[in-house]
Amino acid sequence: MGTARGTSTWKSDIAFALLAALLLLALEALQGFPQLANPAGDNDSLLQLVEVRDLLAGQGWFDLHQYRMGLEGGFVMHWSRLLDAPLALSMLAVTRLTGSPALAEQIVQIVWPTLQFWLAIFFLVRAARAFAGAPAVLPAAVVGGAALYYIGIFSPGALDHHNVQLMLTLASLALLLEAPTHRPAALVAGVCTTLSLAIGMESAPYAGALGTVVALLFLGKGDGERLIARDFGLGVTGVSALVFAATIPVSSWGQAQCDTFSIVQFAVTGLAGTGLAIIASWRAANATAARRLISLGLLAVTLVLVVALLFPQCLAAPYAHLDPRLQRMWLGYIEEAQSIVQLVSDDPARAVARFATPLLAIILMALRFSGGGWRRQDSLVAALLMVAVLVSAWEVRGSTFSIVFAAIPLSAWIAKWRQRAETSPSNGSMLRMAAAWLVSVNAIWAGAAQAASSVFETAAPARAAGIDAPCNSKASFAVLGAMAPTTVLAVSNLGSPILAFTGHRVFAGPYHRNVAGNLLVFDALLGSASDAKTIVESHHVGLVALCRDNPESRLFATRAPDGFLAALMRGSVPDWLEPVAETSGTPLELYRVRPSG
Repeated sequence: MGTARGTSTWKSDIAFALLAALLLLALEALQGFPQLANPAGDNDSLLQLVEVRDLLAGQGWFDLHQYRMGLEGGFVMHWSRLLDAPLALSMLAVTRLTGSPALAEQIVQIVWPTLQFWLAIFFLVRAARAFAGAPAVLPAAVVGGAALYYIGIFSPGALDHHNVQLMLTLASLALLLEAPTHRPAALVAGVCTTLSLAIGMESAPYAGALGTVVALLFLGKGDGERLIARDFGLGVTGVSALVFAATIPVSSWGQAQCDTFSIVQFAVTGLAGTGLAIIASWRAANATAARRLISLGLLAVTLVLVVALLFPQCLAAPYAHLDPRLQRMWLGYIEEAQSIVQLVSDDPARAVARFATPLLAIILMALRFSGGGWRRQDSLVAALLMVAVLVSAWEVRGSTFSIVFAAIPLSAWIAKWRQRAETSPSNGSMLRMAAAWLVSVNAIWAGAAQAASSVFETAAPARAAGIDAPCNSKASFAVLGAMAPTTVLAVSNLGSPILAFTGHRVFAGPYHRNVAGNLLVFDALLGSASDAKTIVESHHVGLVALCRDNPESRLFATRAPDGFLAALMRGSVPDWLEPVAETSGTPLELYRVRPSG
């Protein structure tokens, strides 16, 4: 591709992606940006907002404590400051322009996810163009844009790390697909891959897949992939060192953390990136396929030994050491942590919506492989798609990535049938093209599965009255926010919104490091009223919050029908509590702890 032509396509793809992002923004604006007022249980985005506020209020850069959640003194979050920094700087800049921190927050909550959507659709379009040529651009924009919108992580208010990680992974893929004709692309791909990993360990499978494919392509093609492998390795090494120095205090450099970027991840990425760059640069190590095989094999063995000998704890499943009660009562009911088996059993319609297009894309890639002519582009796309589907089979959160990756081979498929319909127009070709469009759009599968599910549904559970029965909206916490700060006893689903919408502190939140705080709430809500009173008094609780239609509240009441929370839901209020009159008849009920003595 010539330079002028390459520049032209970049400009058109940027404009195309911007148009899609503005369309999304317009749709949200017409609805009044509903998720800002009603976050619908997006606990991570709310707590991300709290983290940014704390940073702006003077909390130290290296201090990741969440002081208002957990037992006294709080607990250390596993999230990265790499996301807090641009959000905080954006809020500072907008505050300077508007003079209102509250308005600045709202503007950033709208602009930031829209920016991520724009970049994600741009890199998706670039990946589709590199994978299947210009005819795949329109299908990628339509099918990919629909997929990005469907997964819901780009809505206004979505500040958590998932949208940034997906965008960076798409950037890495697009850049590696273009690397043979764009010299700096592999270096930038290594940077994006490492940043995605540093922001959150959910990206580890995709970072590992991309690095492995780069190494295998170098192994098989030698000089044709040597510079790409070298530059990718240099990008990984350089950024991992910068991230390690910038986000981890010197006093913690030797502390291994498996769930966040630490000496473990730095050792692996630094060694892998440096090793790949050296092997690709040293002719004695890469002159022949046999030498490349030996060199890369030794690097792989070294990486395995480093992790197995120095950091064996990180080879266990992510939640293997979680308290058994938390595994039963909390982890097992987090939707994004469910396996495909559990999802099919509990919600077949949602399983279809999450897995139909990725599985269709895998079939298309298998047919492409069996037909011969497999290309480097196919290896990169197939590796990410397969890894994402495997991750989503284990934990459904992986489908956020697999649904989007699937759009690339699906766009190529649509483009093929569009070209056939144009060159040989017939009823058959037109029907095949229309069918390809329809079955490639994730929302079509979701709607069809939901319609089929409703037909066979015999007795749907009755929902509580009111537009905000699960206490998802900011308005639910208005009364609580107006009260003097104290400690609130509540289920974990209410933890993040209480922190975001009020000045109170809580014990529980849906975060695996907050073990002590979550277990304390279990003891209080599942135990007797006497047990709850003891905990309330010993931990200086001022208020008890109850949301009857919150799924977690219903779960607790079912698991412990004789417990404190279940009794409170039946209207049995112990004498050491008094209802807060202002919340009578509202979704969020408050009970004030009476002074003892």
